Amino acid sequence: MTSPTSILSLPGRVLFLSTLPDRVAAQLQGESLDLSSAGPLRDDISTDEITPVSILSHYDDKLGRYPYTGYQAGEKRPIGVGAVVGGNFSVTVAGKRYGKGSSREHSPAAEKLAGIRLVIAESFERLYRQNADNIGLFTSTDFSLVERIQRGEPIEIEQLVAGRDALAAAILRCGGLLEFGKQQMRAVHTSTAVSARPQTLFEKIVARHALRTEVTEASATPGTGTFVRADWRFIHEYYTGMCAHMLHASFGKPLALYEPQSIVVFEDHTSYVASSPAHIANGLVPNVLAMCQAQRDFASDYGLRFHRTLSDEEAALDNGSNSAGISHAMMTEHYALPGQVVVGTDSHTPHSGALGCVAFGVGTTDMANAFMTGAVRLTVPESLRIELQGPVAPGITAKDIVLHLLADPAIKAGLGIGKVFEFAGSAIASLSTDERATLTNMTAELGGLTGIVAPDRETVLFLAERRATHFQLEPWMRSDEDAIYAATLKIDCASLSPMVAAPGDPGNGMALSQLDTRVLVDIAYGGSCTAGKREDFDHYHAVLSWALEQGLSLPSHVKLYLQYGTTAVRDYCIGQGYDRVFAAVGAEILQPSCGACANCGPGSSTHAQQVTVSAINRNFPGRSGPGRVWLASPPTVMASALAGELISFQALQDRVGEMRPALT
Repeated sequence: MTSPTSILSLPGRVLFLSTLPDRVAAQLQGESLDLSSAGPLRDDISTDEITPVSILSHYDDKLGRYPYTGYQAGEKRPIGVGAVVGGNFSVTVAGKRYGKGSSREHSPAAEKLAGIRLVIAESFERLYRQNADNIGLFTSTDFSLVERIQRGEPIEIEQLVAGRDALAAAILRCGGLLEFGKQQMRAVHTSTAVSARPQTLFEKIVARHALRTEVTEASATPGTGTFVRADWRFIHEYYTGMCAHMLHASFGKPLALYEPQSIVVFEDHTSYVASSPAHIANGLVPNVLAMCQAQRDFASDYGLRFHRTLSDEEAALDNGSNSAGISHAMMTEHYALPGQVVVGTDSHTPHSGALGCVAFGVGTTDMANAFMTGAVRLTVPESLRIELQGPVAPGITAKDIVLHLLADPAIKAGLGIGKVFEFAGSAIASLSTDERATLTNMTAELGGLTGIVAPDRETVLFLAERRATHFQLEPWMRSDEDAIYAATLKIDCASLSPMVAAPGDPGNGMALSQLDTRVLVDIAYGGSCTAGKREDFDHYHAVLSWALEQGLSLPSHVKLYLQYGTTAVRDYCIGQGYDRVFAAVGAEILQPSCGACANCGPGSSTHAQQVTVSAINRNFPGRSGPGRVWLASPPTVMASALAGELISFQALQDRVGEMRPALT
């Protein structure tokens, strides 16, 4: 007979996240549906929809009031505050790629706090599912469970962990990662094993950092659940309060943090929260300031490296100290090195993979465990080889390349979920480290664990010029010629043209030349971790300085925002005189921060009718305000701002050239 502790209790109702808003509303009003009557299930439900940015200042039981408050069915958002708790639901059912987007553990935490004990979907994003495991929220792709649950049948935990890797199953049996750590991670040992099989660069780095615990082996074999020692662990203000809360609840005060000198704390998402329309409108500024203070207290209590945001007044007095910026760019500019493992509480942590290190995002519980043990959970993924065949066509940037890849049918079908994207090929040699970082950064949107580029001469030059670090490449720092890949995708970069992604999802990519309707824009935004780097600002300047030479100016209805990624980028632009060009055009300049990308500052839309063209990395519903966001490369964003409509820089140049004879 099965013991009671091996049964998952599911006393509540089943909530089907349908594409039909009336079916969702009916469930909230008490009607019980089944799979056949629920209508088509929503695919691609993002963590931005499960827990919108505006509620992330909550990191305790209050989160239980908010799951699915950003969820969109058709043109409606049918689930209000408190609706899930009030509806007595314990199971959620959805479609493909559930939980895509941000690494925020707030999403599964909000679901669990609202009473959800099991999420059933056709497929899950890697990071969401790992976060759910870590807090003891069960997930399954077995739709036969739905009818059984609705009949009141007991569901055994062993059925729910069947097919999962041994580590995930063990964590779920323990009720979550922290409890697992208390029971099973009393002894952690570094691996000394050397693999005889050919390996990818990712596998080589993992093998050099793999750990053996009481229940896991040190392994770099795909599909294996293991732990790795991180060289760097970083966290930012939306996660530190939650992390500190759970650590102190589990281990008391003070904490004995593992190697605190390798922990970095960033305040990079809230620089402009006091002028953020979403936070002001919802009365959230006091909550966010309290959240920031909780992080400052934690960093101070434990003497951690802390990069605090700069106000406009502080920025004026910064004197080139390069002390602030978006965490991902700062890690690349100051800390990460080839061959290292870098983990951070943000899905765009793969940014540092541009330097040839293994960098990936983790949730709050993963980071809490890593703070105490130095060990980071990893289910070793397979790798995809992305061969970028050169030369790169004139006017094409890394953003165009990644938007093209996002639109690839195989990627849209889920080929990249949970995998490593190894970027290689003849075009890579011509891409700067800043451009490579755009590729690795946006493996988050591709669904991958991380992206990586083998370090080369360009990497060494970047470290020498930007960081005064004289790094020596080692022979092992490349993939073996006969390493095994799950698949190889080839992109002819010479044939690409400027790309955009239509509102709603970064995968809605198309060549701009194929757009068959005129799209007017109200807001143009250049910034974020993926587009606030030095070379991105080279692109912004190139287009805007050309515009001034042509006598062009911004249309009166367009607002242009440029936000530096780090203070080092800001100082570079000032040194080059770019700031004078930006001011002459009428751009609003913002200090280093994530800003509008996460709906946390100027550049976000304020009403649904507004259209934004943006160089950020994702355009999920509500991500950057209530309006519609088109993604584009830095040159396309600037050209579109000047034209007042979506247009490439080349097309704008051609248009002005055609007009010149008439003007003269």
